[in-house]
Amino acid sequence: MTPNLLAHFEFAWLASTADATALLADWWEIVNPQMLRDQRTNILLGTVLGLLILAFFIGRVLKRQPESTANPAVVRTFNLRVRAWLLMCAMLIFGFVLGYSVTLVMFGLISFWALREFITMTPTRRGDHRALFWTFMLFTPLQYVLVAQGGNFYAIYTVMIPVYASLFIPARIAFAGDPKRFLERTAKIQAGLLICVYSLSHAPAILTLRLTDSAGKPWPQAAQTASPMGETEPMPTTPAATTPKAAADERTPQQLGSNAGVLFFFILLVQLNDVFQYGWGILLGKHVIAPEINASRTWEGLIGGCLCTVLVGVILCWVTPFRWDQAAVISLIVALMGYAGGMTMSAIKRDRGVKDFGSLVQGHAGVLDRIDSLCFAAPVFFHITRFFFTA
Repeated sequence: MTPNLLAHFEFAWLASTADATALLADWWEIVNPQMLRDQRTNILLGTVLGLLILAFFIGRVLKRQPESTANPAVVRTFNLRVRAWLLMCAMLIFGFVLGYSVTLVMFGLISFWALREFITMTPTRRGDHRALFWTFMLFTPLQYVLVAQGGNFYAIYTVMIPVYASLFIPARIAFAGDPKRFLERTAKIQAGLLICVYSLSHAPAILTLRLTDSAGKPWPQAAQTASPMGETEPMPTTPAATTPKAAADERTPQQLGSNAGVLFFFILLVQLNDVFQYGWGILLGKHVIAPEINASRTWEGLIGGCLCTVLVGVILCWVTPFRWDQAAVISLIVALMGYAGGMTMSAIKRDRGVKDFGSLVQGHAGVLDRIDSLCFAAPVFFHITRFFFTA
């Protein structure tokens, strides 16, 4: 074989490899669209990440101060929480960068671990094991697979766990032949699946929505983040409503948004709401709402936290399709639902005699301790957005 022929085969092999790589990249982009292409979301994510890094170094400085200057317990709690928030923010950015499918998988894993914490909080009996197997290995991943299909499967993923899983679980436990504390065991598994999986899955479901503004016009987006397998129906085309792509073409990069930005807006509101309510409770809290449930949650903290969350929602409404007044109402609802989630999970912990659900995330006890507010606020935020801001 002459050198020229070898060079020819080598060139052909390299060309075919390059074509295959390009095809694979195109396919990956189609099934897993990257979501960080709009300037608004990038600015918000960068700002939050920068503030967290700044807080991290401030915490390091405070840690070296004498005890008479800064309370060591407060500084330690501050540093642990900042590190945990940095981890959460980095994971979210990681998911947004790698794409839609990766983000869904990350939320699915969080649900799986939160459900594990919820179930392990109380002992189970041998008759529950088969039901738990189907709960973890079938219903949890199936819920996220259905969410990944987008709006075409909305009618299925909104009833699969509340109806079909809730009927299957008691039936499977009954077939095990163990009637002792039957209702208690069944309700525990159903509640865990509903809170940790069903409710939380509504957060990434925001990525599948075809968003519009309050006037019903397509909201211009920098990248189509809806599931490539869902929402296949074309957007309505009228003289007043152009396609999203056409609308996006008429906007400057500064005017484009994305579903990823709306999801981050929601998560940020919930997390800040927890901080605001805790802070106002420490500063002004005198009237505890339910001392037997949580002695640190006060009416002053609730009111102050809601007001601050509404203010943040109005300030950050530019990353969403909401007007400022709409963002204020939505933020208030998110704050109230997040607070209700925290109180409910506190009641469950008091009932089981535990302080935290787990210890996986340093500084925030368990995963479920960190996402309890998200679990309660996500379905409400999703349905408000879907009902009022989609075509």
